[in-house]
Amino acid sequence: MQLDDYVKAGKIASEVRELARKTDWVGKTLYEICESVESEIKKRGGKCAFPVNASLNELAAHYTAEPNDPKMLTDRDLIKIDLGVQINGFIADTAVTISYDPQYEILVSTAEEALKTAMSMVKEGTKSSEIGKTIEKVVKQYNCKPIANLSGHSLEQYTIHAGKSIPNMWSIGSFSLSAKEAYACEPFVTTSNGLGFVREGKIKNIFGLVSRKKVKSEAANRLVEHIWNNYNMLPFALRWITKEWDEKEARAALDEAIKNKVVRAYPILVEANGQCVAQAEHTFIPTENGAIITTQ
Repeated sequence: MQLDDYVKAGKIASEVRELARKTDWVGKTLYEICESVESEIKKRGGKCAFPVNASLNELAAHYTAEPNDPKMLTDRDLIKIDLGVQINGFIADTAVTISYDPQYEILVSTAEEALKTAMSMVKEGTKSSEIGKTIEKVVKQYNCKPIANLSGHSLEQYTIHAGKSIPNMWSIGSFSLSAKEAYACEPFVTTSNGLGFVREGKIKNIFGLVSRKKVKSEAANRLVEHIWNNYNMLPFALRWITKEWDEKEARAALDEAIKNKVVRAYPILVEANGQCVAQAEHTFIPTENGAIITTQ
């Protein structure tokens, strides 16, 4: 385990998250928000582990800005800014929910408290089901609902979702936290009127490389090499590609790569009853006596 790289990535991620928390984004476009947060990561010597997610209101996750995305944040919106930093492929994953409307304060504070309570109980050997049970208990205390089909996850070098899930409610089946692994814990919270589940939406604007096999399209092959050289197997956004490629050409090459299953597209995740969702997230490494919270 590269503890130094995890800690370095976490320090950058927490600084950028706190800066995002304090910023007044009202009147800014989602493009400006994503680009601004990503540039702060790079300014501090980190690389983006994935495109900044700027998911509004009932969108729980997986929305990032399109090239020149005109959608503007208003003071009636709730925005989840989920960001990732990598140093040599070792990742810090963290998120904050920002709201300028008092009606959402309970959702935001509940997600934060659920995360804080979960962090206070984790250590080497803690069972994942116990973390889920703790999160669920805190969330329900405030008459909110956890999102059942979203979870935290184990992390590995150049891999954000490394196979193990940390649930947001009590669940059957469990594993014990290992001091040799890093994990992200991320409670997602919705209102009592929410279904407590997310469904896939039609929009897909985050992508990831699946393989490097050659296809018939030369442009798609060139794009795949560009993705591999710049992002490895980590997720990326079209607006990253269009900094060096013509947008129309990039879209066509990307479509070709998706059609040939060398690139996958991740759909947005929407609360099934259309209710607002808040999220809070930390990355941590368990120890015998607690946890190193790299994004503290």
